Amino acid sequence: MSLFANRIYSKTITSLPTLILFLVVILALNINITYKNYDFIINFSYIIVFFWSLKKPEHLGYGLIFFAGVINDVVQSLPIGISSLDYLLLSAIGAFIRNRSIIYNFIYDWISFLIAILIVGSINYIILITIFKIPIIYESLILGLFVTFFNLPYIFQNICLDR
Repeated sequence: MSLFANRIYSKTITSLPTLILFLVVILALNINITYKNYDFIINFSYIIVFFWSLKKPEHLGYGLIFFAGVINDVVQSLPIGISSLDYLLLSAIGAFIRNRSIIYNFIYDWISFLIAILIVGSINYIILITIFKIPIIYESLILGLFVTFFNLPYIFQNICLDR
């Protein structure tokens, strides 16, 4: 392959996480499930932000994560900055875990993701309830976070580039 083709391929691979995140956010590619009057969401943007900030942080910068959160707020009619705060907090927790771990352990990363999304979900819930007075069904929020948590191994298995 020529040098020009190698550069194009390299740029495409390094910009792929950004493109995937913005596609998920702009098109609102979250799966909404209604079960027994509970409406919960599998939040793929949480998985993408956590995964790429944990595995390859140089491909997804904090500015792009913030901008993706602002776009998500506009698309989902949330107060501006809520999703940005969520995504940046997830990214910071992923960076902390990356710096603290010595060897790769999927179970450790998975449990850390659970703790991270519980922290993010709690902060999101507290801000939306106390400051903006937006009614949220707590059971749906927790159920959505746990379904997102249980989908992480599938995503890790399919997009993990360290094989």
